[in-house]
Amino acid sequence: MLLPGLHDKLLLLYIALVVDALFGEMGLLFRALPHPVAFAGRAIAGFERRLNRSYRSDRARRVRGVLMVVALVPIAAALGWGLQRLCRESLAGAAVEAFTVAVLLAQRSLFDHVAEVGRALVHGGLGSGRLAVARVVGRDPMSLDAPGVARAAIESLAENFSDGVVAPAFWYLVAGLPGIFAYKMANTLDSMIGHKNVRYRAFGWAAARLDDVLNLAPAPISGLLLAAAAAFGGDSRAGSALRIMLRDGRKHHSPNAGWPEAAMAGALGLALAGPRHYTEGTVEDPYLGDGTPIASAADISRALRLYFRACLILAGLAMGAWLAAHFTPPA
Repeated sequence: MLLPGLHDKLLLLYIALVVDALFGEMGLLFRALPHPVAFAGRAIAGFERRLNRSYRSDRARRVRGVLMVVALVPIAAALGWGLQRLCRESLAGAAVEAFTVAVLLAQRSLFDHVAEVGRALVHGGLGSGRLAVARVVGRDPMSLDAPGVARAAIESLAENFSDGVVAPAFWYLVAGLPGIFAYKMANTLDSMIGHKNVRYRAFGWAAARLDDVLNLAPAPISGLLLAAAAAFGGDSRAGSALRIMLRDGRKHHSPNAGWPEAAMAGALGLALAGPRHYTEGTVEDPYLGDGTPIASAADISRALRLYFRACLILAGLAMGAWLAAHFTPPA
């Protein structure tokens, strides 16, 4: 039998956050085994090739995109439910569940990829910075100067703190493994087909809308965590982070990305977002924040320190809530 509280989602989330922080993508393991997100990606690509035919009308493609989302997200949730049932009654099962959650978080990998952009700018110049930032953003890297590369990396760090860390943790706490499996499938669908270009505008409509809905709560939570983290660093400002988040969080073309990006901008004294060039066209967003848009590799380092502290706060909240629930002394 399991000790009381040992299979609590708060504790397992804390363990998962620690495992992910220590080991990241676990590349050696997933060279031998298929990563769950890669497996989902292959399923999405297979469906997309069969359903998203260019000769079909936009209406027909949108209907097929809706059907794909309606099929794949519940399948992912069902797989999560089945695994959770298997893990429920044993210490080994609790370990498997915590490890599964760790695999579906992106704390360490996000930190590593953004840090690589900063190193590339410092040691390789603009060309290397563009190559590195192309791995973490969807915009045209050749349109970016050095401050644009740094700004893009910082914006990606803020947005993906929500998408890759806070949102999976949130949906795991809300609905266990079915919740995090469903969220990761929806988020992978959005990242692969939720684009506003000719190929995906109609077919990916449902995927993009579902991802927006699933991030409505995690996005402002992410901004609040970044604002809280700013209070613990001499190179960031918590009050400004909160003020800019509340003022500018809704100005972004994405209903969710603006919250963490605005908090990051306020904390670091930068201006983020603004006009951006993608293969499908230019997004004419206003800048978020009152600071300078001239970001640098040093600003990437400051953003990474802020992100690290926000991740610590998230893990601390999970552990604190678990301790409060299971070790509160009697009145």
